[in-house]
Formats: sequence, C-alpha cells, structure tokens
Amino acid sequence: MQKSSRANSIERQAIPDAAHSAVTEGLDRGREAVGADLSEPRAPPEPETASLLVRAWHILTRYLPLLFFFLIWEAASRNLPQLQNMLPPPSEVLDGGWQLLKQGTLQRDVLASLKRVCVALTFASAIGFPLGTALGASNRFAWFVEPIVNFFRPIPPLAWIPLSIVWFGINDAQNEFIIFLGAFFPIILNTMEGVRDVDRQLIRAARTLGAHRTAIALTIVLPAALPSMFVGLRIGTGIAWMALVAGELVAATSGLGFLISQGRLLYRSDFIIVGMLMIGLIGLLLDALIRFIQQLVTPWRAER
Repeated sequence: MQKSSRANSIERQAIPDAAHSAVTEGLDRGREAVGADLSEPRAPPEPETASLLVRAWHILTRYLPLLFFFLIWEAASRNLPQLQNMLPPPSEVLDGGWQLLKQGTLQRDVLASLKRVCVALTFASAIGFPLGTALGASNRFAWFVEPIVNFFRPIPPLAWIPLSIVWFGINDAQNEFIIFLGAFFPIILNTMEGVRDVDRQLIRAARTLGAHRTAIALTIVLPAALPSMFVGLRIGTGIAWMALVAGELVAATSGLGFLISQGRLLYRSDFIIVGMLMIGLIGLLLDALIRFIQQLVTPWRAER
C-alpha cells in the first residue's frame, strides 16, 4: 500500500512538472523567435520617386505653354518697337510693378479695392442669403417678390453708375453700391434654387417624426442648399470684381481700376498690365479661399 501511494504521489508531481516544462519550453521558443525577428534588419520602404516624378512632369507640362507664351511675348516686344510701346515686354511690366511697390501705390490701391469688395460682399451675403432662402421656401413670398428680382436682375451694374454718382457722389459708398449689385443677384438666385431643390421626402419624414421647423431648416434644408449657396457666392465674387474695376475706372480716387485709368492717362502700358495682373491674381485667390471654406463647411461634397 505504501509503495502504491508513493507511486501515485510521484505521478501527480510529474504531471505539473511536465506541464511547467512544456510551458517554459514554449516561452523560450517564442523569445527566440521574437529575438530573431528583431535582430533581422528590415529593408526601409522604397521612396515613391516614380509618383513624384510623374507629378513634377505633369505640373511642368501643364505650365510649359504659359512659359512659352511669356517668352514669345518678351521676344516680340523687344524686336518690334511699335509693339513695345503698346504692349511692353514682361520684364518691363515687372519693373513697373516694382516701381509702384516701392512708391507704396500698389499696396494702397490693392487694399482700397479689397476693402470695397469685402464690404459689398458682406452686405450682398447678409441680404441675399436670407432673401433667397425665403424665396425658395415660401411660394407665396416668391409670388410677390420674385417678379421684382427678375425685373432688376437683367440691368447691368454699369448702368447704375451715373445714378449712383448722383446719389452717393464719388466715394467708396458709390463703388460699393455697384459691387453690391454685381454680387447680390447671383447669391439670391443660387440660394433660391438650392432651397427649392431640397428633397421634399426628407422634410415630410422629419415632420412625421415630430421635428420642428427650426430643426428642419438647420438639419435638412441648410446642408442641402449650402453647395448652391457657395456657387452663388463664387459667381457673385467674380462679377463683383468686374463691377469693381468698371466703377473705379469711372468714379474713384484709388483702387486697381483707378491705377489702370492713371496708367492710361500717363501712357504707361506697364502700369495698366500690372493692374490687370493684380486683379486676376486677387480674384483667383479669393475664389480659392471660398472653395477652401466650402470644403470645410461641406466636407461631404469633398468626399464626393
């Protein structure tokens, strides 16, 4: 009996010892595998040189015609004296722009034009967005107000210049009024169409679930109409710049349009081209800024 009990106890001790040794052996193998994996140096990822070269080549080929255009312009203006008086080469345009920059004239005129555009766009947005929303949301309101909008919309902003001079005189308010007219109608029309294009089934579903009008306007109508509203703002900004130049050419004492007019009086074609280039550059930057804000406000459009 004693021998059998000793044998049983020895077997019981042997089982945990065997399990312990198996676990220990497994851990040792795991450490060795991990150590071997860590000791082996991994090859660094290959740089995407091919994609970078493709991008660089794409950018180069895209702007290469523009570079050729400036080179041909420079050569033609240098070799043709009559053309040089009417259309100075790009090198002289850069020199004229540097002169205006050193005098402080260019900065003053750019800031004056930007101030007028910002003020006019602020008023056009503050009035155009709510009015366009009301026209798109209410058929009764649109029945009364839309004919008035459609009556004044075809009148170009330039036609208002003589009357605006009588009303405001030659000052910033007169120019801002002309710019306001150029930006107001695209904003109001695109906002109205954006509200009208909202899916009515979504509005009915929200009403069925007990949503209030304010909640429907903020969560359904506004997100659906925002892309059209931004389109109207972009179009209005472009027309506002055109109206700005026209207004400053006729009645202004500062601004890029005034700079172009002074270049004409002084027979400085380089000043005229500098003003034109600044108008195009600032307009491009404003459009890029609006598109950037649109991507932030409407991220679902960027995903599409």
